[in-house]
Amino acid sequence: MKSFNLRPGLILLAALVALSGGCSKTTGVGGTASEATAQTLKVNAQFAKNSKLDDPQDFEDAKRGFIARPSGKILAADGSVLHDFDAYKFEEGSAPDTVNPSLWRHAQLNAHIGLFKVTDGIYQLRGFDLANITLIEGKTGWIVVDALTSRESAAAAMAFARQHLGNKPVTALIFSHSHIDHFGGALGVISPEEVAQRKVPVIASAGFMEESTGENVMVGTAMGRRSVYQFGRDLERSAKGNVDTGLGKNVVYGTFGILTPNKLITQPTEEMVLDGVRFVFHNVPGAEAPAEMTFSIPEKKTYGGAENLSMTMHNLLPVRGAKVRDALRWAQYMQEALDGLGESEIYVGQHNWPMWGKDRIAQLITQHRDVYKYTHDQSVRLMNAGFTPREIADTVKLPKSLQDHFGARGYYGDLRHNVKAVYQFYLGAYDGNPANLDPLPPEESAKRYLEVMGGADKAVAAAQTAFDKGEYRWAAELLNQVVFGQPDHNGAKELLARTYEQMGYMSEAAPFRNSYLTAAAELRNGPPTKGLSKAGFIAMLNQTPIERFLEAMAASLDGPAAEGKNLKVNLVLTDIQESYVLWIENAVLHFKKEAPATDANATLTLTKPLFINIIAGTANVKNTLMSDDLKIGGSKIDLVRFFSLIDKAPGTFAIVTP
Repeated sequence: MKSFNLRPGLILLAALVALSGGCSKTTGVGGTASEATAQTLKVNAQFAKNSKLDDPQDFEDAKRGFIARPSGKILAADGSVLHDFDAYKFEEGSAPDTVNPSLWRHAQLNAHIGLFKVTDGIYQLRGFDLANITLIEGKTGWIVVDALTSRESAAAAMAFARQHLGNKPVTALIFSHSHIDHFGGALGVISPEEVAQRKVPVIASAGFMEESTGENVMVGTAMGRRSVYQFGRDLERSAKGNVDTGLGKNVVYGTFGILTPNKLITQPTEEMVLDGVRFVFHNVPGAEAPAEMTFSIPEKKTYGGAENLSMTMHNLLPVRGAKVRDALRWAQYMQEALDGLGESEIYVGQHNWPMWGKDRIAQLITQHRDVYKYTHDQSVRLMNAGFTPREIADTVKLPKSLQDHFGARGYYGDLRHNVKAVYQFYLGAYDGNPANLDPLPPEESAKRYLEVMGGADKAVAAAQTAFDKGEYRWAAELLNQVVFGQPDHNGAKELLARTYEQMGYMSEAAPFRNSYLTAAAELRNGPPTKGLSKAGFIAMLNQTPIERFLEAMAASLDGPAAEGKNLKVNLVLTDIQESYVLWIENAVLHFKKEAPATDANATLTLTKPLFINIIAGTANVKNTLMSDDLKIGGSKIDLVRFFSLIDKAPGTFAIVTP
């Protein structure tokens, strides 16, 4: 039994290491969304004129094999709505003034949700989350490809499939790649206990666990906050708000989990028989995801393109942030897919809708190959000619032969953003101009710009003139200076909100639209009061190697506060029988997997789940105090000092305001 004098230390420890919490809400200016201006109407009309929006083929594909559509809502455990199947029913008829007509067409295609038969023995569940679940019928049950984002959405999808197709067990689970919208719902598909008991194969490509857990632990807070912009999480589902994401209708921000693969695809091409079905897997790492694989099912004449192939141009660098993707390698993988297509007559992807016909599939692959190759080559050509990222973004245009194909258009990726990613991939974010080597921070720079311009009011007046002319990019640039240089200027915030709205209304790329409209909403209402819940990640974090947590802890050390501190802590994890020595030296947190150090300031002994819950800020203080799974040796004060140096980012930081 622990002595009474542990209580103050543990309470303080639990409080200090909690990584989630609220933040003060920045005051916005209020107001409502504006209407489309004459310039926006003109731009959207031009899009409609230059696009064959009435081409019915994609709609025939999106509707083909329809079995049933879900209705109602997917709820969290606390009763909150995670996903509303009827939220996008307004997407009917011609494009409204406030939506780019090309994006509207794409949004209508993604609005064909439900259970679909692709071919004999292959089905898809679309619209339950951002991604799709593909079901392949084996001899005894379902081979499931991908598991959506959250336990709740995956469970709803599987229940819906069983309702209409029969209650068969899951006999294999395939993760196409290492992004959370493809594995986060794994525990809604099958439990770890069932995997172990029935020896169910869980298949992924080499490096899957390292990439899937590393991304979300190291920079998950920043990426999660930025994803709110990319996916329009907080926007109203309406013609003035969120209409699509480009890849699907909605991200379900529920409870995230993962299952550790028990079969890894390590070779470039590898065959495997799963529940009587022969798969040919193709490793394609480092294109759309660091760990990714496509597959074919020869007997079904079906090619599964994972996310290397979608019904849209993809991102080389998502606006939420990620590792920059290799456009040249991506193009090469597309050529390999083209060469290896064989007798495949059906394409299924883990986003959007399928396609039928060998020639059409070959054309789709060719388009994607050439989009990424053209983007790469032309960006490099201009880089070598001395062009900067912004100049390249305004210069490169796809040839008409690619622009005319909807599957290669920028509904999710955007050419302007992608060419900047190519530049960053090779040369970094710095554009070579020494003026940008060490620029002033935004707030300081903005104040000085306003002084030169004669004050905030004159800058806003100039921005109003630009707005009235339809020069929204310039208006946004001017108004951004005012908002950062004089944050209490409500007129600037409101005009900037209206400017971003027009830019959103014109955007063909859903992430651009969602980002602009989210920015407008936050200018009016302030940033969100809470970020992504750490509690939702616990199931996934329990499967994450402890080294990833310690790396993330090191990256969260408050360096200035740690200067001059020399602290050493032993971490002993009793359930997995591992011990680590953590120490601060030169304001850097280091760790080694080794036996406890005799000269440590303190020793923290506990189970891995309890450690994760404490770090995630979800540990109940009372239960922690009473737990036999936790012991503290040495100096409790030094232990508290050590953990007090770890920053607790709430994930609600301001983006469009200082």
